Amino acid sequence: MNNSLKSNVKKHIPKDWLCELRILHRLGKETLNDIIRTGWVNIVIITTMAAILMIFGTCFRTALSISAFSKELGSALEISVYLKNGVDANDIKQEINKIEHVQEITVIPKSESWAKLKSEMSLPNIDNPLPDTLHVKVDQPESLQPVFDNIKPIAAVEDMSYAKNLAQKIELVNHVLKTITLIVIAVMGLLTVTIINNTIQLVIQSRKEEIEIMRLMGVSNWYIRFPFIMQGAFYGFSGSLLALIPLNYVQNGLLNVHKFFMVPTPLHAQNLVILVMFTMSILFGAVGSFWCIKKHLQV
Repeated sequence: MNNSLKSNVKKHIPKDWLCELRILHRLGKETLNDIIRTGWVNIVIITTMAAILMIFGTCFRTALSISAFSKELGSALEISVYLKNGVDANDIKQEINKIEHVQEITVIPKSESWAKLKSEMSLPNIDNPLPDTLHVKVDQPESLQPVFDNIKPIAAVEDMSYAKNLAQKIELVNHVLKTITLIVIAVMGLLTVTIINNTIQLVIQSRKEEIEIMRLMGVSNWYIRFPFIMQGAFYGFSGSLLALIPLNYVQNGLLNVHKFFMVPTPLHAQNLVILVMFTMSILFGAVGSFWCIKKHLQV
């Protein structure tokens, strides 16, 4: 009953925005004071985090580029479909075009193939033994086998072929890259949380009496927690800022590699890496602080 009355009373009390701004200002000052109290250790923490984030950013950015190379190579792969005699190639083209993941189909008439072969080799004057051929391109390397399996049952198809081993290797590379990226993210998160946890623990020990007094005075738990959480987020943000310097050199190097091999750079790759790096570092920093506070302070 009392709790209900309190909640009803609170609803009718107008919010004092100036008071809330003062509280935020006070929390900001507390966060700044905690960072100052940590002293030279701040430099060690930020540089260590920058090194971890640099490794993550480099791996992530490189993975995006290698994935782009794999996709470009995969898009060059195509399925060669050899048709039976007396079949209209354009009709089969329309049928295959309805299959999912098919991107482009090129019809190679047998007369064209035979003329090209005769220009390259000395052949006897015989009837054209070659079939009409369709070159089928798919949207991604992983789609080659499913598309191949869907074309194979068509009655007008005599034979088919594609570079299966190369396609499997490309698919394996993409799978390995995804796995490595996930492992790096997990390791980065663990190291970040551990570093932040140990740092915040030192700050808590130095402010233990002050925190106990605040708790006895009835100060809100979140008022006590917030400066520590913000301090962890600050380390993540600062580490990301510092990691941008070497990451920029990595970006320039990869751009030159793309230009040399004439492979398009992944769209917004650098912006994506920066966004993910800042988001994860700030989040891991804040979470590391929160866990530490929950562990060492019963608030």
